[in-house]
Amino acid sequence: MYSPPYNQLNEKTELVRFLRANNFPVLVTGTGGKLMASHLPVTVHEDGEQIVLEMHMAKSNPQWQEFLDDEALVIFSGPHAYVSPRWYEESERVPTWNYVAVHAYGVPRIVSEKNEKLESQRRLIESIDPQWLPKHDTLSREYLDRMLEGIVNFSIPVSRLETRWKLSQNRGRREMERIAAQLEASADSAARALAALTRAHLVDE
Repeated sequence: MYSPPYNQLNEKTELVRFLRANNFPVLVTGTGGKLMASHLPVTVHEDGEQIVLEMHMAKSNPQWQEFLDDEALVIFSGPHAYVSPRWYEESERVPTWNYVAVHAYGVPRIVSEKNEKLESQRRLIESIDPQWLPKHDTLSREYLDRMLEGIVNFSIPVSRLETRWKLSQNRGRREMERIAAQLEASADSAARALAALTRAHLVDE
């Protein structure tokens, strides 16, 4: 992903928080041949210094058969919004689009053991619907095994991250504050979320 140095973020705590908050990424495989992509939920956890993505897909989805030992790409998209030239202090400006995104790379590892698959699914439920987790735990093992048989679980230890926090940092603090104020006034929740990120990353004058 193209990302100038002033748009890159390397603070691990914020990156993990971003991945967890945007937990329906796109998995892309086959970069050396036929490209395939799936939209999948993810659980993000840390194993020491290692970030690990836990995912699953339907067994009928052929993408998992293409994993082999190849690197996969997982695309996390955050808030984004149009930025109008009308918002700048200087008149000679053109439109742009600000956004936040992370590309995570790693080699998928298929999880075959039933108990490990079940625990992976429990972690996903716990992260998105903890109120239902006690009900999940009362489901019969026979039923759960049938459900698990229909999916393929896998984990991706992240080998590298590419980041882009495109928040008009190259325009300076004053222009960033003007853009944030306009985004805050929007009826679009994504625009307001982008405004908050912009204010959190204001550059020095």
